[in-house]
Amino acid sequence: MATYDLEEQEQLAALKAWWQENGALVTTVVGLVLIVLAAWQGWNYYHRNQAVQASSLYDVVQKAASAGNLKQVRESAGEILQHYPRTAYAAMAGLVSAKAHYQSGDLKTAGAQLAWVAENARDEGLQDIARLRLASVMLDEKTYDAALKVLDAEHGAAFDALFLAGRGDVLVAQGKKEEARAAYKAALDKADAKDGGLRGSIQLRLDALGTEK
Repeated sequence: MATYDLEEQEQLAALKAWWQENGALVTTVVGLVLIVLAAWQGWNYYHRNQAVQASSLYDVVQKAASAGNLKQVRESAGEILQHYPRTAYAAMAGLVSAKAHYQSGDLKTAGAQLAWVAENARDEGLQDIARLRLASVMLDEKTYDAALKVLDAEHGAAFDALFLAGRGDVLVAQGKKEEARAAYKAALDKADAKDGGLRGSIQLRLDALGTEK
């Protein structure tokens, strides 16, 4: 029994000595871990809160667009882009706002919204959609060189056919029929064989150019 007590005292003494030597470091590490955990939880809460608020505003944008309330669309979309630009709702709101303004004939605002999405959306697919629509707006505005520049931007392979078809449209508007024909043919080569609607649309535009010289 005395031997057991002696061993226990030695262990306690060793533990006390270790704590005196390392206790400050352990306390510091534990404190840092707790700070990191608190910061992580705070960060997650912040982003969840941002997403919830952006989602509410996005609903307002959609309803306003359906009602044709351009003022509300512009204001609510602008608030999302300004205060919640890193959320997915920012890009979606920009696309909805751009469509509403385009349909109303406000090409300038539509183009500005699409340019923002093309530059800032965190989803590359949404960036590509915005570029295609922006090029279409520029085509309507007859700023052909700017439209071609937008269509020359890097994009996902899934959008190759659409970008080439858009390029063909701009070239047709410029009177460059042979270049347009080449672009449409390239678009057909890239188009998914199962996407009959897209292929048919491109073929119609190609046929409208007539026969090659």
